[in-house]
Amino acid sequence: MKNITVKEMAVTAVLIAAEVVLTRFLSIQTPVVRIGFGFLPIVIIATLYGPVYAGIAGAMADFLGAILFPIGAYFPGFTLTAFLTGVVYGLFLYKRKPGLKQSFLRVGTAALIVTVVLQLGLDTLWVSIITGSEYTAWLAVRAIRTAFMLPIQIILISLTMASMQLYPVFAGSSADRSK
Repeated sequence: MKNITVKEMAVTAVLIAAEVVLTRFLSIQTPVVRIGFGFLPIVIIATLYGPVYAGIAGAMADFLGAILFPIGAYFPGFTLTAFLTGVVYGLFLYKRKPGLKQSFLRVGTAALIVTVVLQLGLDTLWVSIITGSEYTAWLAVRAIRTAFMLPIQIILISLTMASMQLYPVFAGSSADRSK
């Protein structure tokens, strides 16, 4: 991993704070699932700084949110999922040349892996471990959330990546990546 600049730390800190706020306060929480937009700050970090940086930021955001604003007991499995989510987004979105078809395919693949494998698969496993309930019972209910959120994530990630090129704080980073 390269040396981290003050600008990168500041941008990451603000985006981690945004992730905590979006996840803990501006999401729809039911006893079964949480629907929100906390993934967008991690997508921005992944796009700007790569998979390792985004993974660490995702894990930090999850840990800080769980400690500062607990919804239940802290469980490290969710932090692992948050780390892997940042890594997946970083692998698919970092240092990629713009192009609508390729971009849509990358975004769609990343969102599919995150929503199906990590959120539906792993997070459902963590919930079944915490509650002591059957994995398949949770899987059926949480599959509805996945079907609902997958197209929303694809659209919002695509719009976020397109709009990042319009702002100077992101433009320098994307210009550096195309070299």
